[in-house]
This record gives sequence, structure tokens and C-alpha cells, in this order.
Amino acid sequence: MPDTAAEEPRRHIADSTVLALAAYTTVTVALLVRTLLLPSESGDYLTFLDPWYQHIAGNGGFTALADPGFSDYNVPYLYLLAALTYIPVSPLAGIKWISILFDLALAYYTFRIVSRLRPAAPSTALGAAAAVLFLPTVVTNSGWWGQCDAIYVTFLVGGVHYLLRHRPWWACTFFGIALAFKFQAVFLFPALLVLVLVRRVPWRCLLAVPAAYLALDTPALLLGADPGQLLTVYARQTDTYRFLTVNGPSVYQFVSVPNDAVETVRSAGVPVAGALVSLLIGLAVWHLRRDKRGVPDAGQTVSGLTDTRIVLLMACSSIAVPFLLPSMHERYFYSADVLTVMAAFRLPRQLWYVPVLVQLASFGSYLYCCVLPSVAPYLSMPAHAVLMLLALMAMLRTTVREFRHGPEAPAVRDRPSLSVNTAEPART
Repeated sequence: MPDTAAEEPRRHIADSTVLALAAYTTVTVALLVRTLLLPSESGDYLTFLDPWYQHIAGNGGFTALADPGFSDYNVPYLYLLAALTYIPVSPLAGIKWISILFDLALAYYTFRIVSRLRPAAPSTALGAAAAVLFLPTVVTNSGWWGQCDAIYVTFLVGGVHYLLRHRPWWACTFFGIALAFKFQAVFLFPALLVLVLVRRVPWRCLLAVPAAYLALDTPALLLGADPGQLLTVYARQTDTYRFLTVNGPSVYQFVSVPNDAVETVRSAGVPVAGALVSLLIGLAVWHLRRDKRGVPDAGQTVSGLTDTRIVLLMACSSIAVPFLLPSMHERYFYSADVLTVMAAFRLPRQLWYVPVLVQLASFGSYLYCCVLPSVAPYLSMPAHAVLMLLALMAMLRTTVREFRHGPEAPAVRDRPSLSVNTAEPART
């Protein structure tokens, strides 16, 4: 009879080798695809990024950040541009490679999160990481556009990773770093607030958010930057684009008002969005507080807040907030692009089509405004907004069902992998 005890380690080594080869191949192909896009110069690069780089290079590198008023970004990203001026690399390639490296970090955290959600299926986690690496919006954003959305979303996703691992201080620190890079990090803050209100995250841990933000601003302050200018950079950003939508597939694609009423509608849109998001927060907190079906390792202060529910909350927040707010750009759904992939790999039967809808809406907006404007006459921004609305409705419906019915019974193939470190049974 075969020695099954001896065969098991060999099978495990063989599986690990196959996964490692698949991971190396995935990364190599992803980098090759992006390398082919490196020579392209986007409008954003020519209008913003390259002039910023040239200003920094012409004013002493890091010392140029004593007055960061030449840019409308917060200084952490400008530190990276300043570092490039000391490296013998072209600004175009350097700017893009910064974002490309964060693409890899984003895929890494995706792998870690889905590995936790599906511990019995390591190939599933690799598939999720590969899906994120090859999302059209992710490839385009870094490889063609040279934009830096991968940076702040990497820290947001890293924060989610630490939330699942019950390390709230690290989670809030990562959320603070994300906020320091891009204001759009606040799109996940409603979900973070739910975790605070149900005491999964202690209130005091929120101190790490402003602490991380201020720590990253400190080098510029030491160089002589105006504190008021650094602390109000996002307030100035919000006044730059005074339109109902800036090519974002949001609810404002359905709104048409005279030019003299745009500012009134825009001003009213923020509190309306706030009220709707607050309602969703209240419903989530109310259900979690009344739900007594907790899990043994979730902590005494948490009722039924499983890893799946946390990821679903984050994915819902990443769609709902930019969908409801005015003046949203096409790139503001980047975190939704990534988090809906994780949610779909966790619940493939219910959510497999949601990342497809999000990509069609999000990347369609890319094509419409910047990547391939020649196809704009054949595209419809309201149609893209409909697709995003459908994705949001699907996410909310699945999240409500998850909250109402709780974790399903684990599949047979998943039962052997259930461990005390997993906040709920693995599920196909």
C-alpha cells in the first residue's frame, strides 16, 4: 500500500512550487505589459507631473519642498518625485515605476487578504492578486497614465489586511498614510467608522490616522514649508473642479441643471451624500449590535463581525461614497476596482459579475476622457453610471444578506482548513 504520510509532504512541496512559478510568471508578464506602455506621455504627465518634477529638480531636490505650492498634491508624493531627481533615470520612467512598484504591493496585500478569506485555496488568492495586477484600470493608471492611485489604495488595502488580523493600530496607521497621499482615502472611512462604533477598532486607535498624516508632513515642515498650506491642501483641491462630475460614473451623470445652478446643486450634494452614507452606517451598526451570533475568536466586544463582512463593508463604502458625491473624477473608483475583486473571490457565486460591472464603468470612463478620446462619441457616461449603480446595488444586496443570514456552513473541501485564526468558516 502507498505510504500516504510520506506522499503528503511531497505533494505540498509540489503544490508550493507550482504556485511559486505561477506567481513569478504573473509578476513577469505584468511588468512586461507595463514596460510596453512606459514611452507613452499622458496629458496628466505633460500638464502636471513633469512640470512638478522639473520644478523640484531645478530648485535643489528636496529643498524645493520648502514651498510646495507649485503642486496641488500633499508632500508625501512630492518626496518620491524629489527622490527621483537624485537617481539617473528619466522622469517619465521614474514616475511610472514608482506607481508600478505599488501595483505589486497592492497585489501582495490582495493575496494576503484573500488567503485569509479562503485559507483552503491558496491558488484562489494568487488568482485574486493576478486579477488585480491585470485590471485595465490598474494597468492604465500606472503604466500609461503615470498616476499614483496605486499608492494610497495599497495603504488602504494594507489597512484592511491589518483589520482582519486584529491589529487596529497598524490598520489606522495605514489609513493615515493613505490619507496623507490622497484625500480619496476617506472613501473607506465610513466602513472604518462602523468598526469603531461596534468596538472592533478602539476609539483611541483613530489617533494613528492624524499622527501618520502629520508625521509624513514633518520633513516638509522642517524644510520650512508653511503649516497652514500643508494642512489645507485638500481644502484647496475640493475647490479646483467645481463641476457636478469630472468624468466620474456617479449619480450626477443623471443630473442636468443650468450652469447658474451647478454650484447650488454641488453644495447640496455633499450633505445629501453624507446623510445617505450615515444612514447606511447606522443600519450596519444597528444590525451588528443586535446580532448575537458572534464567533469565538472575534473578541468579546464584537458581534458577528466576520472577515467577510469587513471586506463587504469596505467594498460597499468604496463604491457608495464616490458614487454619491459631486465632482468625482474617473479615477476615484480605483479602490472599488480592487476591493470588489477581493469580495468576488470571497463570494464568487454571488459577486462574480460585480468587478466586471465596476471595470466596465470605471475603465469606460478612462477611455471616454483621457485614454482613447476618439471613442468618446460611441460611449455614454450615463450608461457607465448605470453600470456602477448596478454594481453598488449588487454589493449592498449581498452585504445585507450576509448580515441577515450570517456565515453559511463550510463546504466539505474547506472544513479541514478551518483554524482559530480564521474569523469564520471558509466558503466557496
